[in-house]
Amino acid sequence: MRIIFLLVLLIGIGMAGYAAVMVMQWFNSSETKVERLEAELQAARLGMVETETVLVAKSDLRFGSELLREDITEIQWPKGQTPPNVFSSMEALFGSENTPSRYILRIMEQGEPVLTSKVTEFGEDAGISSRLAPGMRAFAISVNVTSGVSGFLQPGDRVDVYWVGNTTGETITKLILEDVDLIAIDQTDDEDFGRTVVARTVTLQVSPLVVAKLVQAQATGNLTLALRGAEDVAATGGVEINQSAIITNEIIVVEEERVCTIRTRNGADVVEVVIPCVD
Repeated sequence: MRIIFLLVLLIGIGMAGYAAVMVMQWFNSSETKVERLEAELQAARLGMVETETVLVAKSDLRFGSELLREDITEIQWPKGQTPPNVFSSMEALFGSENTPSRYILRIMEQGEPVLTSKVTEFGEDAGISSRLAPGMRAFAISVNVTSGVSGFLQPGDRVDVYWVGNTTGETITKLILEDVDLIAIDQTDDEDFGRTVVARTVTLQVSPLVVAKLVQAQATGNLTLALRGAEDVAATGGVEINQSAIITNEIIVVEEERVCTIRTRNGADVVEVVIPCVD
């Protein structure tokens, strides 16, 4: 009986030891997994890009339309890489409930960030006055199919302005302005109106000093526009030409052809016959 008791005791001790070993192995394995997960989480935190909120157009927005909350959505943008003058909250863009609306100044495509330069201030419409840069003025020039580049001008283009007039009794053509912003054609200031029209007036954005210069130029001569290329920013410099530069008074001497004849009498008539000349 005593032997059986000792045998059972030994078996119990052995099983308990085995169980203890298995539990320790399980805890060691779990601890290793936890450490690995913590390391992966730390690595993910180190590789995570910090972002900030940016407001973008939810759909294509047309010039002149009212800006509505349903037109705009929020996205996360990498911090420090956001465009300048971007809106980062609905409150900044739309104000409170009773704040007057903003309007679209530049067309925006879906997903494009909303910038301060693309919308009006609260309560302003999308007219010419809201598009003028600080200190600039809008000045209208009368044009026709020739001086207005035959209907190829669009709001948003850039042009050079030439003056044709008379100085000291001589007609000259002179480049008086370069790379001027064209902000409206007739009554249209939409850059995306996409129609070819023969304009009667174009509106330029210029400084007050240039306004005075253009008024004087219109009073003393005619103005003609030259359309610049989309990527052309080079300065042409002084360009002036007079009539004598395109018309020369060259005298051309035309050698008179020599004609030799003989006269013969045929009864009462005298007949003159052309013959080869002999030197």
